[in-house]
Amino acid sequence: MLLAGLVLMTLGMTTTPTETLLPQDSRMDWWREARFGMFIHWGLYAVPGGEWGTGTDHGEWIMTTAQIPVPEYEKFKDQFNPVKFNADEWVKMAKDAGMKYVVITTKHHDGFALFDSKVSDYDVMASPFKRDIMKEMAEACRKHGLKMCWYHSIMDWHHADYLPRRDWESRSAEGASMDRYVEYLRAQVTELLTNYGDVAVMWFDGEWESTWNSKYGDALYELCRKLQPNVVVNNRVTVGRDGIEDATKQKTGDYGTPEQYIPPEGIPGLDWEVCMTMGRHWGYNKRDTFKTPRELVRNLIDIASKGGNYLLNVGPRPDGTFPQESIDILKNYGRWMSKFGESIYGTVASPLGAIPWGRCTAKEVGGKWRLYLHVFEWPTDGRLRVPLVGNELSSAWMLEGGSRLRSRKVGSDIVIDVIDVPRALKDDDATVVVLELPTKPIVYKAPRIMAETDVFVESVSISVGEVSEGLDVKYTVDGSDPIASSETYIEPVTMKATGVFRARAFHNGRPVSDVSERRFVLVEPLPAQKAGKRKGLSRSVFQGDWNKLPDFGALTPSGTGVTEKVQLGVEPFTEYTGLRIEGTISVEATDVYRFNLGSDDGARLWIDGELVVDHDGLHSASGKTGAIALVKGAHTVRVDYFNKTGGAALSLSMAGSGKEFVEVLATAFRHG
Repeated sequence: MLLAGLVLMTLGMTTTPTETLLPQDSRMDWWREARFGMFIHWGLYAVPGGEWGTGTDHGEWIMTTAQIPVPEYEKFKDQFNPVKFNADEWVKMAKDAGMKYVVITTKHHDGFALFDSKVSDYDVMASPFKRDIMKEMAEACRKHGLKMCWYHSIMDWHHADYLPRRDWESRSAEGASMDRYVEYLRAQVTELLTNYGDVAVMWFDGEWESTWNSKYGDALYELCRKLQPNVVVNNRVTVGRDGIEDATKQKTGDYGTPEQYIPPEGIPGLDWEVCMTMGRHWGYNKRDTFKTPRELVRNLIDIASKGGNYLLNVGPRPDGTFPQESIDILKNYGRWMSKFGESIYGTVASPLGAIPWGRCTAKEVGGKWRLYLHVFEWPTDGRLRVPLVGNELSSAWMLEGGSRLRSRKVGSDIVIDVIDVPRALKDDDATVVVLELPTKPIVYKAPRIMAETDVFVESVSISVGEVSEGLDVKYTVDGSDPIASSETYIEPVTMKATGVFRARAFHNGRPVSDVSERRFVLVEPLPAQKAGKRKGLSRSVFQGDWNKLPDFGALTPSGTGVTEKVQLGVEPFTEYTGLRIEGTISVEATDVYRFNLGSDDGARLWIDGELVVDHDGLHSASGKTGAIALVKGAHTVRVDYFNKTGGAALSLSMAGSGKEFVEVLATAFRHG
């Protein structure tokens, strides 16, 4: 059966990191071993402590959220005198907490540098403090054996050449040159990678504005690698990221950077690091409220169990000290990591999948494999069940103290008796039980069925995700359950007709997992339509305070115009604003096309009247992907978008079958 215009909604996250100068794995080894680092957001924004006028909920973005003009904001420079700053104490607190690296803001979006920059007089040497903070941090990290890493903002609200201007600013953009600003940015990055010894990570941010592009970003990445071949660079160096909550999609950059968000299933096949605040703000806010120490410890465990790193933020006070709440949280980490750090460092994602009583990490030790079982909730019957493990058992013990525990196989589960574990060994945050296996874990999980989309025009290529060594995958394409005599999966399978693909894991000829299934549908692509007469897309602007997209068709726009493509535009974009962008989009071949709609806040994409991507609601910058089959030629396109407060972002990329996502260029759009 052919279905016209069937749309598939998925999340799209793929990447192939660039390899230059040194093999990527050798640069990433220490990073994968570390698993836990400290983020430090510090700068002039610490001085007001989150308060301006009647507002008390500002943070590191206070310059723009409170709309403070540049001359007024510059006055904080003369008040920045952190006489209690002690780099040795900061780094020692990170080390004692079990952290292995420190990422600190060398310059945030406000443009003020915390190091001695020879290309700027808007730096710490122009403040009463007059000490190179980065020099002292680098020396302290070397002393205590931690990796020193720099955060550096691409965005710069202070520099006269940076564009776009904030919408509330009175400064004219006349004569400003983004190219000239980029030379300044490169000069500061050169200073940071030349004057302070080995730098482990360059952590860029602020790349989402329309003035930054892949040409700038790729060149900046190459500059970093040229100056320090071993440096690791995050994905925010260039454009193309699915947004703050997602991993990298572009080829430039070594790892993804989910922010304030733990991917539910991790990001298989990618290196990634969650950056997260202890409270609600990155920079110091004197009224901030903090997460509980238990929640933060369990965040670390959760992230490690999914194969990621945890970069936990501290926002120091203007005097150079950490808030007491942050100190207490770090001390609790130190207490927990001193007992259970082995279960975090150098581990890989859990092979078990979801388990009801906690989390699991794993690593190879001395030729055997250890599963570190992090118990959040103790079983009421005193039996800790590790589900669907096909290995024979070696032994089990408490990580703290080493007490041996009785364990046995019960069907395909391993059951560990924990009824006699004394209360003193049950940590309130999480207790670790070690289960040792003689070989790499054999886990009876249902196979993962993978394909770009569930719909296709001529054929679809279907793959099965990796299963444990020693297992076979049997599959069918007629909807029946796989049995021992079914086809064995060896390589991707091509389907050319609508059907249900089912897969199941087998061990020594017997079925050991649930059956996975996914339906694939042959569709009739939507017919081409008449292209618009003029270049670009029509653009209507609306003003309002929304939490979800309104019906713009029932509202009167505050302005109209034309935009080259789906974007906010180079001109300033105000808060409490919506857009409707309409016209036609041309595709070069009849195919199933995936569209990724990135936004902050909500957005929706329609093609030929079909809702392809629904990314509505309040959220930070992120992307969602949908797919639709189209005949070669022009098709109507509409994007509705709104921004409430804070950051703003809007982008559209697309990919044909078997191809990578690329930005939809202006040449594809027409209107009128």
